[in-house]
Amino acid sequence: MTSSSPRAFSGSRLAWSDLPRPVRRRIAELAGAEVVTEQGATNGFSPGFAAVLELGDGTEIFVKAVSTEQNPESPQLARAEVEVAHVLPAGLAAPALLWSGEEGAWVLLGFEAVHGRTPEHPWVPDELARVLHALTELAEVGTPSPEELRPLADDMAELALGWRRLAAPTGDDSPTSLTRAIDALGPHGPWLGDHLDELVTWSADAAAASAGDTLVHGDLRADNVMLGEERVWLIDWPHATGEGVRWWDLLGMLPSVAMQGGGDPEAIFWRHPNARGADRDAVRAVLAGIAGYFVHGAVQAPPPGIANLRPFQLAQGVAALEWLRRF
Repeated sequence: MTSSSPRAFSGSRLAWSDLPRPVRRRIAELAGAEVVTEQGATNGFSPGFAAVLELGDGTEIFVKAVSTEQNPESPQLARAEVEVAHVLPAGLAAPALLWSGEEGAWVLLGFEAVHGRTPEHPWVPDELARVLHALTELAEVGTPSPEELRPLADDMAELALGWRRLAAPTGDDSPTSLTRAIDALGPHGPWLGDHLDELVTWSADAAAASAGDTLVHGDLRADNVMLGEERVWLIDWPHATGEGVRWWDLLGMLPSVAMQGGGDPEAIFWRHPNARGADRDAVRAVLAGIAGYFVHGAVQAPPPGIANLRPFQLAQGVAALEWLRRF
């Protein structure tokens, strides 16, 4: 698929002036100083507030503020990120959580302000190399994973049900979901129709194939990466899990790399240190599960406040399926 800017798939951010006055007062109280200026974050899918705030005492802090009004799941994810932040290993390239709090329906998080930018798109080889090296460091620092985190296999057991839900719709799905998926996939649609049973079978092994002893970020893509002058920062950790296979984050990120002009995901995967010794059947199972998650998600109604998520999932699903068809 042709490369796309991450901004084309970003969510809608609130500005400081959009926040209710009690929320702004609470943030200043938690931060310990009045807010002077803001530098908003433009990437990512959260429909809430995210910005670096300059404070009256001369310091900076990165603040997130979300409520159910923008998206019903955002506060739950924010609380999950607080729990994860407290158990991340020392030395990880993740901004430190300085404080958290709530004000009415709002959940507020204050992080160490780190400076950098998201990668260029299409991907620049040197920048991609830096990010891939950061994944090597993540696996090294994150092994063994924190005991407090839930196992990745538990999440994968649910995430990998996409193809099964399309094949045998229940609940919110309908028989037309498969038709919509086949139509949305363009030239890959007929292949999906002919191989759906195989995809269901492969992805059924995704949870077991994901098991290991490494910390997994679980949602790595360009807008969750910041290139600093001296290090690569990995941000937004609410989906983090433990006991994961060492190559999971690498595989999970590569469909987005491919769709944004970063090269052949299969070649990148197999030459990366994290994939050394990986079992091909296990890789196929996890890739099938991830592809099914993206394709199934892409044909659902957009979640509140995140209208651009579905096109982004479809683009990743196409990239994942292109890779999967070569197994």
